Amino acid sequence: MTRVAIDGSTSPDDAAAAVRAWVEEHVPVAWREAAERGGAAEIRTVRSRADYEAWYPTFGASGLVAPTWPVAYGGLDLPVALARRIDAELRPYNLGRLNPLGLNLAAPALFAHGTEEQRLRFLPKIVDNSERWCQLFSEPGAGSDLASLATRADRDGDEWVLSGQKVWTTWAHVSDWGVALARTDPGLPKRKGITYFLIDLRQPGVEVRPLRHIGGEVDFNEVFLDGARVPDAQRVGAVGDGWKVANATLSGERQMVSGSGSGGVDRIGGSGSNRLVQKVVAQGADAAAVQELMQVHSEELIRDWTNQRVRAGLRAGRSPGPESSIGKVHQGGLNQCIQLLATELLGPGAAAWERDGDEYQDDLPYEVRGMLRSRANTIEGGTTEVNKNILGERVLGLPREPDPFRDAAWKDVPRS
Repeated sequence: MTRVAIDGSTSPDDAAAAVRAWVEEHVPVAWREAAERGGAAEIRTVRSRADYEAWYPTFGASGLVAPTWPVAYGGLDLPVALARRIDAELRPYNLGRLNPLGLNLAAPALFAHGTEEQRLRFLPKIVDNSERWCQLFSEPGAGSDLASLATRADRDGDEWVLSGQKVWTTWAHVSDWGVALARTDPGLPKRKGITYFLIDLRQPGVEVRPLRHIGGEVDFNEVFLDGARVPDAQRVGAVGDGWKVANATLSGERQMVSGSGSGGVDRIGGSGSNRLVQKVVAQGADAAAVQELMQVHSEELIRDWTNQRVRAGLRAGRSPGPESSIGKVHQGGLNQCIQLLATELLGPGAAAWERDGDEYQDDLPYEVRGMLRSRANTIEGGTTEVNKNILGERVLGLPREPDPFRDAAWKDVPRS
């Protein structure tokens, strides 16, 4: 496996040439030919998810997955402008980044609050997808009000013992590690008695139960912790400082889900409106439909510019800020608009499909799955209402929402 020979002194044209040479040598011929014939849609006909996962370590070893990260962490230590040029060269081949929760949730916390030992241990394996990650934050009684979480972490020598229940944990059933919040001091106010951990999910005391959602697929899970152990060396930040550390993860999550649609390796490399435009043009469109398509396409451009601003700040070393909530609020409604427009313009085929008896179907048409999945966009990653509160308080300077128990000890706060 080969790391691309590019560094911060490489000219943009030389960097592009190096990436093209790497693609020629390492990307399978069938994938490249499919990209030339018809882009992402054609690539899907010759490249299965299993194929891509098997090949992905080659991509991880190249440094191109996270080119702005330091070399020691699996990147190339490149400036943002050069990384954009590289992404432009890779885009036609639909080389989506696997392990998005590791890249976008765990990594921001490690960069902002982790130790060098933790970064060296975990970041390279996030890049090459050899260790997959999930987020153990939400609980049955702590969703929008995450700070009220009840999962406990008790100190036992050089380890912590975690017990509690998490829910809506995306991809826990295929993950090796999770970032977890647990209460370490119930005598403090709810935001001050929480600590942030990196937990090995492949251990006794961790039970994962998959949850199937409306489109039939499984990516959400319940996770039960019953005496699961975490070495103190896998604590991120100070004891009781978990809420501050979690904000880096939450901002990264909002930025991640403010991208184009619902994610997935074969959905990267083309916006939702572009895909819809291609479909509508193929079947014919009137002037009114064209106007609606251009409106959502313009909104997607605004979303992309907002996300670029957030990513530029992260690459410059700044902690994620409330601007990630702007993209989250915008994208949640935007993708729902795109999917509803698709349903309207494409007709019954975008909202109905054949089923085999009462079994769940794993291969729903793209438009059907997109329409069903989009209903979660204004809930996941923090509801639209919560994110609007963040923007109102942190950006506009409006008064905080009243909370009579804000300074009370967590153990004294009433819970239903």
